[in-house]
Amino acid sequence: MVAWGIGEFPQEVTSSPYFQPLKVVKVLQVKLCGAIKLGQDPAISANTLGSVTPRKPVLSVSARKIKDNAADWHNLILKWEALSDAGFATANNIANTKVSLLSKDRTELESSDGHAEKTHPEYSEELEELCEQLRATLDGLTKIQVKMEKLSSTTKGVCELENYHYGAEGGRPVLFHTWPTAHFYEVSRQLSDMYGKELRLKRAIAEELAHSTDHDLTLNYLSLWLHQPYVDGDSKLLLESMLLETGHRAL
Repeated sequence: MVAWGIGEFPQEVTSSPYFQPLKVVKVLQVKLCGAIKLGQDPAISANTLGSVTPRKPVLSVSARKIKDNAADWHNLILKWEALSDAGFATANNIANTKVSLLSKDRTELESSDGHAEKTHPEYSEELEELCEQLRATLDGLTKIQVKMEKLSSTTKGVCELENYHYGAEGGRPVLFHTWPTAHFYEVSRQLSDMYGKELRLKRAIAEELAHSTDHDLTLNYLSLWLHQPYVDGDSKLLLESMLLETGHRAL
């Protein structure tokens, strides 16, 4: 097969009334592109196709795990807040029911002859159902806190794997923007400790609330449940910082 360059066609070809140079050039271009697609000439491919759109960087296994953990933290805290709010509503109903029973008992005592012994409020099926609801809420909060502990454990495992790979004093690459891997574990540990303490407080409140006969003490229990003193403002800052670092929040 004879290959001719542009401008090198024989005279008998160019003198033909059917000869059309532009169509010939177009045919050559089509054939050339076909060769590029088939991978026949990588050098031509690079020059013809130009620059290729860069692909997004693929996260390492450790970075992917840390990023997934950050998303899990966000979801677990949202679930915690929803359950905590539901628990507060139940606790408030328990307090109101308890006040109603105490008031009824006091009225009955005052209407008696004055020699009757003081008795405890009668059994209330409604109060028992509310206490069961609060216990179910605590069970849900416990499951969430256990998952938080697991997130801290997996983050610690990533740190230990990194220590094994790079050594105690070896240089470690930054997985995302600025945080070293160990800082993700520190944040996870702080969050887990906060919610662990808060869970223990809520358990204590649930155990005492239905038995309290002091109105002011009952109000204190409700206030403690609502405001969650162990989950301070730093928890939101820690979570949002972790979401920013891992790319879940735009910088």
